[in-house]
Amino acid sequence: MVKRVLTIAGSDSGAGAGLQADLKTFCVLGVYGSTVVTAVTAQNTRGVQDWLALPSELVAAQIKSVRSDIGAAAIKTGMLANAEIIAVVAASMRSDVPRALVVDPVMSAKSGDPLVDDSAVAAYRDVLFPLATVVTPNLPEVERLIGRRVRGDAEMRQAAQDIVGLGCQSALIKGGHAAGSARDIFYDGEDFYAFEEERVNTQNDHGTGCTLASAITAYLARGSTLPNAVREAKEYLTGALRNSYAIGAGHSPVNHFWRGISLETVETSNSAIQDQPAQG
Repeated sequence: MVKRVLTIAGSDSGAGAGLQADLKTFCVLGVYGSTVVTAVTAQNTRGVQDWLALPSELVAAQIKSVRSDIGAAAIKTGMLANAEIIAVVAASMRSDVPRALVVDPVMSAKSGDPLVDDSAVAAYRDVLFPLATVVTPNLPEVERLIGRRVRGDAEMRQAAQDIVGLGCQSALIKGGHAAGSARDIFYDGEDFYAFEEERVNTQNDHGTGCTLASAITAYLARGSTLPNAVREAKEYLTGALRNSYAIGAGHSPVNHFWRGISLETVETSNSAIQDQPAQG
């Protein structure tokens, strides 16, 4: 049976990030994705021109509708827009605890356009992170969450500990905004893992965070361990960057379909690594 997953996020009219990126990723990685729309954005590769959050009651109704019928082996959140939406998402997760909850705390678009206010940042920390299997902030997001600058391996490791200290099971600090190779630090509450790939020199990087988080969600639904899900997702994203192409004048999307589409043919490989902490 095809595993079922759910994304709770905003709609990107340019289809590079948000729900659209999530659905593309789910399809390629062999899971069936349902959606809950939290906000509608008017955006393209150059930036976000406008956006509107949906009423929190409608967000809650969508979650109830999908989970009462289709269900989800794993759930991913993206743009949650405001504190009210974060609160209803958290309430629904507490009433029907998912097997895995991947929280990508989206705070701005690739262009830098802000997508949440300070009350939403506080709501992430206080009510949603304690329910999360893994939280996946990039460097600007983690700096806003913990209130200090984060650069370099040691600071990323401390930031991962700080995020886990907010109550989540694990944290992935994404180093894409740092110089050098694309090095991410994962912390599961006990051990650190470093996942590193050669940086891909491309402007076609719209939707990287959404794609990585939704890939982690897909691999968790298919049975990967947390470290393996992160490793496999990073490998998939790196390939999507390497095989990307321009479709607009700004930051074009990654190529989600570089592997082709094949439901139920993507095999997880928990034996690929032994879940040992990274050295160095």
